Amino acid sequence: MMRFGVLGTGHWATVTQAAALATHPSATLVGVWGRSPEKVAEMGSRYGVPAYTDVDALLKEVDAVAIALPPAVQAPLAVRAAQAGKHLLLDKPLALDPAAADEVVAAANAAGVATVVFFTNRFIPAVDAFLRTNAELGGWYAAHGTMYTSIFQPGNPYSASVWRKEKGGLWDLGPHGLSVVLPLLGPVVDLSAAEGPRDTAHLLLRHEGGAASTLSLTLDAAPEAKSFGFAYFGEHGATTLPEWDANQVEAFGNAVNALLDAAAGRPHACDAAFGAQVTRILSAAERARSTSTIVTV
Repeated sequence: MMRFGVLGTGHWATVTQAAALATHPSATLVGVWGRSPEKVAEMGSRYGVPAYTDVDALLKEVDAVAIALPPAVQAPLAVRAAQAGKHLLLDKPLALDPAAADEVVAAANAAGVATVVFFTNRFIPAVDAFLRTNAELGGWYAAHGTMYTSIFQPGNPYSASVWRKEKGGLWDLGPHGLSVVLPLLGPVVDLSAAEGPRDTAHLLLRHEGGAASTLSLTLDAAPEAKSFGFAYFGEHGATTLPEWDANQVEAFGNAVNALLDAAAGRPHACDAAFGAQVTRILSAAERARSTSTIVTV
C-alpha cells in the first residue's frame, strides 16, 4: 500500500486527487499540505487526514506525493520531494520553464523515484486504447485539434486561477492537446504560432518524419462557442479521438495505478521526461507567438 500526500488545496486537489486517493484500493491518503492554513485544515478535515503547513513534515510520512499546484510552484516542490526519495504524481504542465522541468527530471533520475504526469486524456481507457491501436497502425501524417472552453464565467471553479489568466489556453490546454497528438505524429521539430481574438492560440507544428498538426486553444471562448475535438488523417484513412468512458476521478485512479507500476519498474509513457518535452514545445510556441517566427524545438 503506497502512502500518498497531496500538495495543494484547490478545486483539482480536493475533488479529483484527494477523492481518488481516498478510495484507491492500493494507495492510502495520509496527509495534505497547502499554502493556506485555513484551506489545508478544511481539506484535512474533509478527508479525515492530518493537515500539514510544513511540507517537509508531510514528506517524512509518505512514499509519494500527488501535486496539484500552479506549475511555477510545482516544479521546485517536485525536486524537493524527489530529493527526499518520494515518487511523483505530477500535474500538467510540469513547469513553465524548460530548465525547471529538466531539474525535475534530473532530480527524479538521481533519486531513482518513479514519475507520472497526469495528462488526463492519457488515463481515460477509451483514449488510451485508441492511441495505442493507432500508434501501432502508423502512417498518420496530419492532425487537427480544437479546445475552446470558457472558464472565466461566474461559478467556474477555475475562474480565479491567476496562472491560467496569465498563461492562457496555450499552457493550460496545450498539454492536453499535445498528449494526444505526439503519440501518433511523433516529436515536434519546429513550429509557428499566432494569437487570435479572445486569447486564442493557434499552433502549426511540424513533426519528425514530415507530419504536421494544428492546435487551436483558448480558455476564454464565447460561452456559445465552446468546442472540443481531435481529427487525425493518415494512409489508412481518417479518424477522431473517442469520447471519454471514465470521469476525472477514475482517470486519476488510473494514474495512481501507473505510478505504482512505475515504482515497480514498469514506467509509463507520461513520465516527467515526457512532461519536460511538452514544456519545451509550449515554451517554443510562446516565443513563436511573440516574435511571429518559426521556432525550433
